Amino acid sequence: MRIEPPDAGGQPGVPDPLAGRRILVGISGSIAAVKLPLVVSALAKCGAQVRCLLTPSAEQLVSPVALASLSRHRCYLESDQWSAAADRPLHIELAEWAELVLLAPLSATTLGRWVHGLADTLLASTLLATEAPVLAAAAMNTAMWGSAPVRRNWQQLQAFERVLPLGPAPGLLACDRIGDGRMAEPALLLLALESLALWGWRRDWQGRRLLVSAGPTREPLDPARCLTNPSTGLMGVLLAQAARLRGASVDLVHGPLSVEPAWLEGLCCHSAPTAAAMQRVLAELQPEADAIAMAAAVADHRRAAPSPHKASKQELAAALASGWEPVPDLLAELVSRREGQRPILGFAAYSGDGLEAARAKRRRKGCDLLFANPIDRPDAGFASATNQGWLLGPAEREHQLPPLSKLALAHQLLSALAALLEPGFRPPADGRHRVDRAAADP
Repeated sequence: MRIEPPDAGGQPGVPDPLAGRRILVGISGSIAAVKLPLVVSALAKCGAQVRCLLTPSAEQLVSPVALASLSRHRCYLESDQWSAAADRPLHIELAEWAELVLLAPLSATTLGRWVHGLADTLLASTLLATEAPVLAAAAMNTAMWGSAPVRRNWQQLQAFERVLPLGPAPGLLACDRIGDGRMAEPALLLLALESLALWGWRRDWQGRRLLVSAGPTREPLDPARCLTNPSTGLMGVLLAQAARLRGASVDLVHGPLSVEPAWLEGLCCHSAPTAAAMQRVLAELQPEADAIAMAAAVADHRRAAPSPHKASKQELAAALASGWEPVPDLLAELVSRREGQRPILGFAAYSGDGLEAARAKRRRKGCDLLFANPIDRPDAGFASATNQGWLLGPAEREHQLPPLSKLALAHQLLSALAALLEPGFRPPADGRHRVDRAAADP
C-alpha cells in the first residue's frame, strides 16, 4: 500500500507543502487507530514536525512508544494533562503550537464532545483551543454512523470554521459489518493534509457538481493489442479529489488509471476504457454538471473494425496500413452541447514550442480555459508528480504556471474555474494557513 503523498520525493525546486509544518495528530478510540503509525511515519519522512496525542481508548489500540519513535517526539497522553511542573496548560501549548491538526480516527464520542463544546479530556480541550485548520476523519460502526445523534453531530461539524470533515468510506469493518464507517485510507489522509496546507479549509465548491475526465483511452487493434498513451490519470484524479475536498460533488470519468486507489474514495467513478465509452458517459453526465475539466488523454484515431482474433505480426502490419478513423472530438462536443454559462477546462499536451498551437486549439474548440503543458520535460507531462505550462483563458488572458506539484496545480485550475462560475470570486494569494505568533515547542 502506498502511503506517501503524491509529491513525496518531488522535483527540485518544488517544495513539499508539508515539509517543516507543525502537525498535531489527535487519535481517538477506534480500531482504525492502528493505521495512524503509517501516517505519522510518512509525515516525518516528508519533513513535517509531528506531535501525537492519544485518548485513553486509543492507548489500548496503538502503542504510544511506537508513535513517539516514529514522530521523533514524546507522545502525549491523558495523564499528561495537568502537571505542577508546567508553567502553562498542555492543551493550550499544543493548540498554539499546531499549524495543522489531523484528527483521525474521529470516534462518535470525540465527535460528540467536540460539537457540544465539552473540554473534559486533553484531546477535547485541545480541539476547542486550537485556531489551526483541522482535518477530521470519521470512523465507526455502520449502525453508529447512521444513528440520529451521530448524524446530527456530523451535520453540526460541517458548519465549523477551519474544519475539513472527511466522512467514512464503505467497506468491510472490524466488526464484520459491510457498509459506511471505514476511516479514509492513510494515502488519502496524507493527500487531504497536503490539500489543507495548500488551500486551507475553504469549501468554495460547496453545492457545485464537477465533471472530470482522466487517464488514457485504449483503442483495440485486436483482442491482444491496443493503441494508447503513457497517461496515468494523476492530473485528473487530483483535480477531482481537490474539488471534492473543496466541497464539490464530483463525477470522474476515467480510462485505465495508474494511481493510488485510495485517491478515488469519495468520488463517483465511471470507468470508460475507450473513447466511445467516454463519449457516452460524458454525454449522460454533462446536463448535471456545473463545470467540466477534460484532463483525459483521449486517442486521436482508432481502428474502424478491430480484428476479432489475435492477428499475426504479418496480418497486423498489413492491417495497420489502412482502416483507421478519427476519434470524435469529445471536448468540442461538450462545448457545443452545454447550456448556459457552464465553464469548461480543456488540456493540451505539446512538445517543443507549442504555445501558439495551444492558442489556436482553444479558439477552435471554444473552451473557456485551456491548460497547455509540455510533455518533453522531466518535470511535466505524463507520469510526473509535477507539471507546468500555460493557462489560456477568456479575452486572450494567459498565465504561465511554473513547475508545481500536480495537486497545487489542481487547486489553481479549480480557482480559475470557480472565478468563471462566480465572477466575484477571488482566491487568496496564498492558501497556506499561517501562524503569525512564535510558538514554543511543547
